[in-house]
Amino acid sequence: MPKIFEYLGILIFFYSNEHEPIHVHGKYDGFESKAEFYIVDGKIVEIKIKAIKGLRPLAGSKLKDFEDFLEKYADKIVQKWIDYFVYHKDIEFEKINTRIK
Repeated sequence: MPKIFEYLGILIFFYSNEHEPIHVHGKYDGFESKAEFYIVDGKIVEIKIKAIKGLRPLAGSKLKDFEDFLEKYADKIVQKWIDYFVYHKDIEFEKINTRIK
């Protein structure tokens, strides 16, 4: 399970056996959601946050923090996904403790 970011306590990661569409998981205190990235002509056109069957989804302020993070770091997340799953590179973990503005 490659951990790619931690943002205000939310762990953002991939599972090692992931599939398309490109997506990441956000987990905080027993709650977990995933964000799918839809890409057209090399540009992210939409990010959909979805619940995961059998798990309690992120909610309230933590869901908002996850959404804000995805908006700001979407390109970096997609690049890390490609580096890991396509190029089989090691992924650098980044911890961010300050709120995105």
